[in-house]
Formats: sequence, structure tokens, C-alpha cells
Amino acid sequence: MAVTGGLKSFGGGIHPPIDWKSLSKDKEITPAPLPETAYVLTAQNIGAPSKPIVAKGDEVKKGQKIAEASAFISAHIHAPVSGVVKEITFRPHPVTGARTPTIVIKRGNDDEWAPGLNEETDVDALTPDDIRNMVKEAGVVGLGGAAFPSHVKLTPPPGKTVDTVILNGAECEPYLTRDYRQMMERPGEVIKGLRIIMKCLGVSDAYVGIEANKMDAYEKMKSFLGDDSNIKVELLEVKYPQGAEHQLIKSITGREFKPSQLPLEAGCVVHNISTAYAIYEAVKWKRPLIEQIVSVTGDGVENPGNFLTRIGTPVETLLSLATMKEDANKLIFGGPMMGIAQQSAAGNTIKGTGGILVMRGAETWEFRACIRCGKCIDACPYGLNPSYLSIFCEAENFQGAMEYNLMECKECGCCTYTCTSRRPIVHLIKMAKYDLGRERAREQAKQKSKGAEKQTVAAK
Repeated sequence: MAVTGGLKSFGGGIHPPIDWKSLSKDKEITPAPLPETAYVLTAQNIGAPSKPIVAKGDEVKKGQKIAEASAFISAHIHAPVSGVVKEITFRPHPVTGARTPTIVIKRGNDDEWAPGLNEETDVDALTPDDIRNMVKEAGVVGLGGAAFPSHVKLTPPPGKTVDTVILNGAECEPYLTRDYRQMMERPGEVIKGLRIIMKCLGVSDAYVGIEANKMDAYEKMKSFLGDDSNIKVELLEVKYPQGAEHQLIKSITGREFKPSQLPLEAGCVVHNISTAYAIYEAVKWKRPLIEQIVSVTGDGVENPGNFLTRIGTPVETLLSLATMKEDANKLIFGGPMMGIAQQSAAGNTIKGTGGILVMRGAETWEFRACIRCGKCIDACPYGLNPSYLSIFCEAENFQGAMEYNLMECKECGCCTYTCTSRRPIVHLIKMAKYDLGRERAREQAKQKSKGAEKQTVAAK
């Protein structure tokens, strides 16, 4: 591992001169009003979307399962409020833009949990399989942005050994402060969530990685460990993307693995701070994932804050709480490095919504030809050549891009941030991946059709 100024770190990456976390870091977690109408998308995780198990007119209780996971890599979805299913319609997904089946719930007068939920559990009496099943039933997904189903991470495949669990408390994206507030206000629950994860995986060693710009959170988390020497809190260099799995594992353990591989290859499992809290809630209290903290921040709002928000809450409700400025002209789900720009404020939150960034004075510009300055290569934490990748992708020379390991790009945005010619490198890479995906889908459909024709001929 690299050590910079006594702090653990990794090669590459960037650090903006101002991270803008001061806008909301001192704003305590505040409950947002319950939505009058909740818009619950059925695709809220990496993997297969869930299948609705309710119909128009059904009455539902808070926490009741309303959509079931449809594959191993999928997650159940639960009603964020009690009420009546008004309709099942289609709404744009805030990340993919695709029109997605959405369960619309008109809120009723009560806010009572569905029967069998919100009951305390004796965690010591649970087996690892009990824990996996409870996390799965609660629909917990990774809340660091990727939304990978958490029960899958707690189920290593045969032949893979996990000896280390790492909690990601880096929160390296500028502006965002959701995980910081979790550590400051709920450190005990986060540590209990980590111990539940360790018990499930049968792991005795764990780390919590926190960037050095959160010293108070670092001290707070350490104070809750007591004499437990099996969990260490590590102070990390302030550098983006310190919280990405490859970089976090490299910084803390010195272990490396290919960009195309999972942390399991390094014997590690990484969970986000807020995910650990959600796992604690799911296992200790039988509470499904129906709410999370959303940082609403940026110079486009008067009152940045960290709002405890029911999933499916309209974005406009949160912007109203933070008081959006009239001249705000850009809205992003997530942080400025990996977030997704939104066309309007008409969307709603999903499980993976940890931040809403509102900016004013956001400019547009024309990009220029690559001048081979090499800054993007120095910044790439995965050792890729973003310069060539952008040139090949712009020319739609996908074969050339693949030869430069297109699919190993994690789209962290360091290259775009450093580009002297202001080239939208990540955008070009995303478009190339999208086009390649469509090409593969067409080829698979073609092969499937040929296979069906052969079967028909053989049958004759």
C-alpha cells in the first residue's frame, strides 16, 4: 500500500481543491415529511428487477413486501408508507433513464409497520444462514451507490475464502455527507452492523476506512470499539476515489486484484457505512429497507441538509425542504464525480439515492482534440489509458477501445476532471459500452433465432 504523509493511500486519483462538504457536514439528520404519494420503482438494484406482487386497489402496510426478487442477484422491495396502491405505471429511472414499472402508493393516515416487523431479535442466537435470509427478506442493497444486493455479498461462492471485512467510511465524493452523519450520530449501530456482517461471514478481522478530513468521525468510531482489537479504524489520505473497492482494499490491506474481478479475489468483502446500518436494522429489528439519509446540497439550495427520507419520495419534496434557488440550473443524483445529471426534478428517490446535488452557474462547453498531455493517465487509479480510450470511443472504433481494456474502466471520472482539453472521457466510454451492449444483445437474439429455426427444421 502507498503511504502519503503517514496516511494509507493508493496510486492515481485526484483531489479537488475544495470538497464543499462544509455545506452540509454539520447538519444533523432530519426526518423529511412522509410523502403523500410514494413512487416505488421495481428496479432499484444491480441485477434483475423485482416483480410486483400487489395490484391496484390493494391496501398495504409500512414495510410490507410489494415486489419480489426475480433472481439471485435481485432484491425484494417493500412499501415505504402505509396506504393504498393507486396504480402500477411506468416512470423514468433516475440512473438509466429507462421507463420502469412503478408501484404508486397513496399514503393513508397511519404509519404502522406490517405484522411481524419492527420486533427485536436475539442476534446471538442467529446462525449465518438466518442472517443472510433476514438481510435478503429486508431487501438491503449496497447504499454506497452501486446498490448491489447485500445478501449476495454475504454469500461467498464455494471455493472463495473471505478473511477480511472492510467498512467504507471514506465518502470521498465531494459535497456528500450522508455517511459522515451516520458515523457521527449512529456509530454504535454501525459497529453492531459490522459485527453482524463478521458473524455471518465467519470473519474475525475487520477495518473501517475513513478519510482524514473526518477526524471527528474517526475518533467517534474508535471510541465505540472499546477493547475490541479485531476491528481497526484506519485513517486514509483524502483523495478520490478512496472509497472505491479496489482502492480501499489496496490502501488498507495492500492487496490488489484486477479491475474486472470482485473483492472476493483479494479475500475481502466491502460494505458501505450506511449499508452496515441497514443490515443492523434488518437483523436486530426486522425492519426492511424503506428509508435512508439523502444529502441535499450544493450552491443551488439555500439550506443544505441530510434528510431521513422514505424511498419513493418525490425529489421536489426534498428540494422544497432545502429551498432550491431560482437560478439553479443543474440537478445531479449522487456526487459530482459519478452522479447522474437529471433532466428535471420530477423524479423520486430510490434505494441508491444518497445525495442530490443542486448547482447554479453550471456551464456547458465545447471539447477539443486530445493533446496527449497524459494527465488522465496519471490520474487513472486502474492503470488504464483514458486518452486512447476516449479517442477510440469517439471514433466508434470499439475494437480499438476493447484492446485498451474498455470494460475495466469503472467510470470514476478522474480522467474527465483532469482533462486539459475538457473532453467528456467518461461520457464517451459510457456511450461505447452502451453501444457494445446493444450490439451483443442483437447478436444473442440473432443466434437464438437461428437456434429456434434449426429446432423447427429438425422437428419437421
